[in-house]
Amino acid sequence: MNCFQPLTADRRLSLDEQPLTVNRRSSLDERQAALYQIYRQVLQRQPYSSERELLAKAEKDFLTDKIGVKRFLSELGHSDVYLNAFYYNSSNMKFLELCFKHFLGRAPLAQEIKCYCDIMIYEGVTALITAILDSEEYRKAFGCFTVPYPRELPCYESPKAYTESHLLNQEHIGQRGRSIPTIYWHQLGLTCESGVCRYPEADEVVESNLPTGDLAKLLEVLQSPQPEKALAALSTEHKALLRRAID
Repeated sequence: MNCFQPLTADRRLSLDEQPLTVNRRSSLDERQAALYQIYRQVLQRQPYSSERELLAKAEKDFLTDKIGVKRFLSELGHSDVYLNAFYYNSSNMKFLELCFKHFLGRAPLAQEIKCYCDIMIYEGVTALITAILDSEEYRKAFGCFTVPYPRELPCYESPKAYTESHLLNQEHIGQRGRSIPTIYWHQLGLTCESGVCRYPEADEVVESNLPTGDLAKLLEVLQSPQPEKALAALSTEHKALLRRAID
């Protein structure tokens, strides 16, 4: 397999995203800081008051050192708070991508998608999150006590795979919609911003030297009672202009 190596492997996206680890000797303030960072990484925000109530027991157990980072991540990932935020309103593929972002700090690779999709489809969404947290990569990257963070792999299958992971880690909630994962909209040449995916030409200004009569013909097509016959009679240039207008 070809290997693309970023100039700075395992680089944080910003200086304030340094690895944050808690253990038995950590103070309450350190655990509270870790809790804040967990929510920032996994929920991409801090919980609402109603959500805090649902997470109250897990939070208390974490702050009093009854459970560690990994166990709290499991509680959070299996909770209605996380599933309502990302699962129920997303496609399976987009949710899978978000799970990799939140718990492994990167986008899924092409060869990983089928395996983890099968887990989600045949074993359920909580089994998917458990599989990610129990993976060898998670153990080596974060162990039981380090909060996940956006990171880069030492090697990618292509520069494109690296770019996709970088774009995903910078993506705000719903910024590029909740249906098409990065690996696909990038391959399809779509522009996905503000929650909508479109072909780039949809934003281009349509310019043409066609006579006014030909342009009027295009307008007639849109109102034709037999659109298939009307479209078949159009030239290639007419069809291109019509497609841009519709997009």
